[in-house]
Amino acid sequence: MLVAILYGGMANAQTTLSLAESKKMALKNNVALKNSQLKVEAMQHVKKNAFTNYFPQVNASVFAMKALDPLVEAEVPGGNLPVYNGNPATLPGATEFAYFPGMSVSAMDQLQVAQVNLIQPLYTGGRIHNGNKLAQLGLDVAIQQQALTEKSVLISTEQQYWQLVSLQEKEKTLAKYEELLVSLEKQVNDAYKAGLILKNDLLKVQLKQSELKSNKNRLLNGKKLATMLFCQTIGMTYDSTLVLAEDLQELEAPQSHFALTDAAVANRIEYDLLQKSVDAEQLQKKMARGENLPQVAVGMSGFYYDGITENFEGTSNGLVFATLSIPISDWWGGSHKVKEHKIKEQIAINNFSDTERSLKLQIEKGWIDLVQAYEMVGLMEATQVQADENLRVTQDSYRQGVVTISDLLEAQALQIETSDKLIEAKAQYKLAITAYLQYTGR
Repeated sequence: MLVAILYGGMANAQTTLSLAESKKMALKNNVALKNSQLKVEAMQHVKKNAFTNYFPQVNASVFAMKALDPLVEAEVPGGNLPVYNGNPATLPGATEFAYFPGMSVSAMDQLQVAQVNLIQPLYTGGRIHNGNKLAQLGLDVAIQQQALTEKSVLISTEQQYWQLVSLQEKEKTLAKYEELLVSLEKQVNDAYKAGLILKNDLLKVQLKQSELKSNKNRLLNGKKLATMLFCQTIGMTYDSTLVLAEDLQELEAPQSHFALTDAAVANRIEYDLLQKSVDAEQLQKKMARGENLPQVAVGMSGFYYDGITENFEGTSNGLVFATLSIPISDWWGGSHKVKEHKIKEQIAINNFSDTERSLKLQIEKGWIDLVQAYEMVGLMEATQVQADENLRVTQDSYRQGVVTISDLLEAQALQIETSDKLIEAKAQYKLAITAYLQYTGR
């Protein structure tokens, strides 16, 4: 009674996860997915920054200086100066003079200047427009890469899930085998004590039990490592009591997952990213061509200055202007830059075509692997039926004394081996489904 209560308490303490719950946790906690979201946010700011190039560029500057000595110094000599009576003709023969004692002039021992400039580009060879298209393309690529990361996380989660399920199923199979050996060991031990068989038969059963213990330890260690990896992928703390809810009993036929290759390729995120790489090189070529075209801008400037001389009162002024910049000497180097981007554009087109064919081949191979994996499940199910029947017949024959203990142990081992292979075949089929859905963009 106490054992039953303790076992029930342990069962209730188990953590059970379905595949859907595991995927939800992975999307919420996976570090790579969080980083891809941050990259999308960064590209959103890049796009906003590129859009500001449509607006006027405004800058302000302030300059102040204090010289050890005035930058401008002059001595004006003294002397008699003719008195001007209002008639310029009388100056050369003036009869009246006024004495000027002379003076020293100094200026610009200190200076303060404030200036504000506003420049509005009117034509930049399309670089602002194409730069904004590149920024939008970069954002689109970041969003696509985030979706690709999400798919990768979900695929890894599902693959690890089914691998762990297969280990759980194998653990159940070993438990049944262990029960068989315990029951058989009791029977053989009783027969040995009764003097009906030799001790060698008992030792054969005990040897199988030792072999089973070793295999069970390897399985449990492998399951522990697989559980740790799975917990890391979905972002949860390692839980040794974790149990996965799904099993490998119900399998769908491959036809329920079939997709036409040409349509499936267009659904691949990788296909869209390759197309965007071509678009990016085309925009880069336009940007390089724009660097060789004239640049036109208009603007205005306002400034204030003070401190030229000691008694100078500060003043302000402003102006409007237009600029036309023609990059004459840059045409030689610029033409090579345009040709460089034409070559890179062709490389991107070639890569697009080649990768498109590779994606189609991957889809075709994925379908073949899926069908073969399903056929292997059918083959192993038929083999399992034969192994079960072989064990049943051998057990009956052993009880009737027709076969030896070695024959019975061999039949049991064959039945367990076949069960393991069936579990592996089913798990491989689940993984083949996951891979094919990935290849077809689903």
